[in-house]
Amino acid sequence: MSSYREASARERIAAVLDAGTFEEFLPPARRVVSPHLAQLDSPVSFDDGVVVGKGKLDGMTVFAAAQEGGFMGGAVGEVHGAKLTGLLRRAVDERADAVLLLLDTGGVRLHEANAGLIAVSEVMRAVLDARDAGVPVISLIGSANGCFGGMGIVARCTNAILMSEEGRLAMSGPEVIETAAGVEEFDSRDRALVWRTTGGKHRYLLGDATTLVADDTGAFRQAAREAVVAARERDAALTLEALEREHAQLASRLERFEGMRDPLEIWQALGVPRPETIPMLEAEEFLGVAKPFREGVGA
Repeated sequence: MSSYREASARERIAAVLDAGTFEEFLPPARRVVSPHLAQLDSPVSFDDGVVVGKGKLDGMTVFAAAQEGGFMGGAVGEVHGAKLTGLLRRAVDERADAVLLLLDTGGVRLHEANAGLIAVSEVMRAVLDARDAGVPVISLIGSANGCFGGMGIVARCTNAILMSEEGRLAMSGPEVIETAAGVEEFDSRDRALVWRTTGGKHRYLLGDATTLVADDTGAFRQAAREAVVAARERDAALTLEALEREHAQLASRLERFEGMRDPLEIWQALGVPRPETIPMLEAEEFLGVAKPFREGVGA
């Protein structure tokens, strides 16, 4: 068993794709770096914190990107975002079987402010364009940084989200919420609360995550293969009806869980037996308990 969470971006992408098939675009040797960081006397990375390229997944041609959380928390700047956008557009041009986004990010790089925000919006558009062209886009989230900020929105624009319990997904990070609204609203030092609120198990129970896997690169590879096959079988193209269903689900969630202060209350409202035991369950055991109670599926 090899930990997905502890792996680097290049280790993750090598483990998820078929061995020896990955071809990197704009590798570090090309030295395509952010033009903004040097002006601020900030360190740069020769790949700007994201690895992009194409390879094979069980023989299928997939384009893939892996963010490196060790560089500025995987935050998105102008070049970083452009690499993601370019990858998605090229995947459409070459009629790839799918795009895999191995996300590990705190959101937009504050050093680049508006350039980073624009870059994330371009990534969102490219994801939707890819789906509209029939190219499935799959998000994998299981890293130390999780997936926050604008990239959290990007993840929810994709066909499927694969998470481990260790992964986290949200719009605003715990520290951001605490800074803006106070510790009474969200205590970022309460790690159990943080993972109950943003972690993979909660996201799976709410229906945000398509599946939950163990913290293992092999488990992510298998889940990615299954997600690509499933998306292609049911037609990955984006439709207005699908978007309207998503909006209806979100509206229902707000109404159903309004006023609840802790995910344990939400799990209880979903009908999960003994919700206090959920955090202690391994992925396989958790799925056996949780599948009947996912929002919109069970209770």
